[in-house]
Amino acid sequence: MKNIGYYCQHFSELKVSSSQKRGNAQYKPILILSVIDLMARGLINTNEILVSDELIKTFDNYWKVIGSPFYKGGLHYPFFHLQNEGFWHIKFQQNFNGLQPKTINKLKDAVKYAYLDNELFHLLQDGVSRQELIDALVSAFFAYHENDLEEILQINQSFQDELFEIDNLLESANSDKSPRWSLKRAAIRNAFFRKAVVQIYDYRCAFCGLKVSKTVKQNIVDGAHIKPFAQFFDNKIHNGIALCKNHHWAFDRGWFAVDEQYKIIISNDLAEVSPHTKPMKDFHGEKLLLPQTEQFFPGIEALQWHRQNIFQA
Repeated sequence: MKNIGYYCQHFSELKVSSSQKRGNAQYKPILILSVIDLMARGLINTNEILVSDELIKTFDNYWKVIGSPFYKGGLHYPFFHLQNEGFWHIKFQQNFNGLQPKTINKLKDAVKYAYLDNELFHLLQDGVSRQELIDALVSAFFAYHENDLEEILQINQSFQDELFEIDNLLESANSDKSPRWSLKRAAIRNAFFRKAVVQIYDYRCAFCGLKVSKTVKQNIVDGAHIKPFAQFFDNKIHNGIALCKNHHWAFDRGWFAVDEQYKIIISNDLAEVSPHTKPMKDFHGEKLLLPQTEQFFPGIEALQWHRQNIFQA
């Protein structure tokens, strides 16, 4: 059955060139991320993916930030070869000679457009499903080994620094200059933020200590923003904390907060039945499980903002 699980697995198992010295050639993952970016911004709204200037620029921009420096970027390579994965299909021009296009111009001459499985295209219209698929790609192909922490941190910082400059250029030419337009581009950079935060906390919930992993690519913990990204556009590590699904939900709704000593403060009026787990109220006064390195601790200013603006004392 071609559901979200089916496509997450396929995304995490893309066939890419790889070597021990140079690592993965992330052409296919970056092309998929670029297409998702254009879908999120409303620049692809039908199941026909053209070799457009917008797609070329978006692919090149992402390649500069997250592509391997040991490989030369180029949209023509993955656009053609992604059809071998089973969910990406190409409508060729009538005069196509069957040979792999070696340049962007030859790719434009060879294809009319690409299209996705209908099931995948519809999943990518939904924000929650889209985020799961992005996370599957990011987890599989961008620094998931522990010794690559510095690499994923650098990628996250590059998104924070460089893609905001790209956003500003794009917004200056766009009629809608509101922050909402920029938010449409945030899903991919937020995936790298979440990955960096979760890795720093060793895939463990800072509140309850829960750590459940199916593989190195799948775990139960989220990288949560302390101050909402939609308001502050802040993907710096100090604005992040690793939380399991339940405690992420509770933190976002102000059911608990954290003080200047990183001690947990629980809301007074919780009515809770927890027959098999430790109740939330019993965590009051306990200290968060923090990263091993102090430089990655949650920001005191961010935690203070959360106490003052979100926490329901």
